[in-house]
Amino acid sequence: MPDVLAAADHFECLTCGHEWPLETSPDAPDAPRLVKDAYGNLLADGDIVAMIKDLKLKGSSQTLKTGTKSKPIRLVDGDHEISCKMDGLAIGLKACFVKKVLS
Repeated sequence: MPDVLAAADHFECLTCGHEWPLETSPDAPDAPRLVKDAYGNLLADGDIVAMIKDLKLKGSSQTLKTGTKSKPIRLVDGDHEISCKMDGLAIGLKACFVKKVLS
């Protein structure tokens, strides 16, 4: 977390000197979260995604193959932004391993 100085009418980052108004704090929980797939397409709840590379599942001998499609996804907070079902398994995925399927 950067060092932030609160002035009367704005915030200022002590590290880089960037300034922004009080209304939009850097930790604003109301800001919509933008999750992008491996190709930069914005993802939303209900989208269908496909794997772009083979991915071995930890704790299992199963591998998700390239092109495997998901059921509709749900975006969640945390390191693995996508919660979905693939091949009958409920899993969490990082967005960098999937692409949005346009239908």
